[in-house]
Amino acid sequence: MTARVGMTKHLTLTFDNGPTPGVTEHVLDELASRGIHATFFVVGRDLEREGSRELVKRTRDAGHRIGSHTMTHTVLFGMADDRAVLEVEITAANRLLGDLAEPTKLFRPWGGGGNLNKDLLSPTAVDLLTAGGYTLVLWNSVPHDWEDASGWVDRAMSDIQARDWTVLVLHDIASGAMDNLGAFLDRVIALGVTVTQEFPDECVPIRQGRIVGDIERYIHG
Repeated sequence: MTARVGMTKHLTLTFDNGPTPGVTEHVLDELASRGIHATFFVVGRDLEREGSRELVKRTRDAGHRIGSHTMTHTVLFGMADDRAVLEVEITAANRLLGDLAEPTKLFRPWGGGGNLNKDLLSPTAVDLLTAGGYTLVLWNSVPHDWEDASGWVDRAMSDIQARDWTVLVLHDIASGAMDNLGAFLDRVIALGVTVTQEFPDECVPIRQGRIVGDIERYIHG
């Protein structure tokens, strides 16, 4: 579960918006060569791509955790409190993952560019997550790798150095950013960081359907 490369800082690596054939394989190879495990949050509709489901299975079989990142990656829950829409984005997306998903039903909403504000959730979304027994996984570092294929590395390292436990959001998509993943991982290892698949309490306000953190700060309405 945990690759211990130090004792001072902690890093939880997460990858959103995949799987992307031709990119996710590279990510898996870079992680495997360093004995590092991560969590991958999958967009439901992307499972329809040819070979995508097999790629998610390979990811899970390699020891990585699989969670849901909504069905369409287009709905800010705080701006759309339509139960039918949210049922698709949350419940149908997890159902599509099926036995590939973690038993703890890890779920990450779309933040519209990584924003943590009241656009993130709605009362209905929280009701669905708690009633369904989901674990809501947020973040505290979004270095915008999809916009800057090389500069993200320095921003991510700055975040890691600035806090005790970083939950980093990267994207296994065809932006060119993952070409620099290996160099980033080597810098993390050289810094003496503990890379773990666990999540700090501050980034998990709902655990297996129980509200355990400050959820109100993310709820619109």
